[in-house]
Amino acid sequence: MKKLTIILLMILPFFAHAQKLASYKNIVENGYNFWVYTPAGYDSTVADKPIILFLHGSSLCGNDLERVRRYGTLDALSMGRQIDAVVVAPQNPGGSWQPSKLMNVVEWVEDHFPVDEDRLYVLGMSLGGYGTTHFVAAYPDKVAAAMALCGGSDLADNCPLCQVPLWIMHGTADKAIPLSASQKVVNDMAECGDTSRLIFSKLPGQSHGALAKAFYLEETYQWLFQHRLSDANRPVNRDFTITVETFGKAYTNIDRSKAHFTVVNGATGQVVAQTSSSAQTSTASAKYHTIKKGDTLSAIARKYHTTVSKLCQINHIREDGILSLGQKIKLR
Repeated sequence: MKKLTIILLMILPFFAHAQKLASYKNIVENGYNFWVYTPAGYDSTVADKPIILFLHGSSLCGNDLERVRRYGTLDALSMGRQIDAVVVAPQNPGGSWQPSKLMNVVEWVEDHFPVDEDRLYVLGMSLGGYGTTHFVAAYPDKVAAAMALCGGSDLADNCPLCQVPLWIMHGTADKAIPLSASQKVVNDMAECGDTSRLIFSKLPGQSHGALAKAFYLEETYQWLFQHRLSDANRPVNRDFTITVETFGKAYTNIDRSKAHFTVVNGATGQVVAQTSSSAQTSTASAKYHTIKKGDTLSAIARKYHTTVSKLCQINHIREDGILSLGQKIKLR
């Protein structure tokens, strides 16, 4: 018995400092269900890690938290992208993201996970892009920097966005949400008289789904981390470039050997799953994928760590082509 106690004492610190993903449901009044990721080496006694709020698009809405892991920051982590931050990923059950509900979740996390509140970052895509601008406009004094992808804004007053380092990206070939939606936000900010903290990237030929690649880029998180609320005059960092060419390496420079982390039920602490790089290895070695119900080219590209353009080129198909059940897609 004494030997078992010694072994447990040796193992516990390892689990305490390993990468962990915890789910929380019905725990924040007037909030959302959400995931919290803590990085390797996270010390719950030291508030030195930044906090990232990831807002998904409409395709991941619902009441199944697992959906939130299909693409975006959590999926990038599962591939092995190392992000040295506490990541909060709520799920929207439907409708627009509500800034007050998001802030209730953020404040709960800040109360239960010591973080550096000087470094709260927000990024989202599509519906999440709208959610990002709405959240930043509601709490410009809380957000250190934000990135809004292929979104827009329904607000009557976008002037508060001028107070925050903000990077807006939109593809010129976006048929789901037109480029004009982001352009309107930029125009509104210009009317406010100060766009010195704004970066606006129009990405030539990029479709709506293509912008998801930004979540897998190291540059995305490096850029966010350059900003703090305490920065004098809160200038935007313009040292980073994200282009169509940058997107080409979105899934190729990730260390998949670091894809292991523990998934737990946050309320009970019960381990739900152990993710590992072995699953990544098996998909990386696959040569074909057989089309199943619900498959899309973008989902297949994410699963096998490639790009839609490469799949189209290899299989001689168009990006907007129709996939048939049982059809085999060549991966490499």
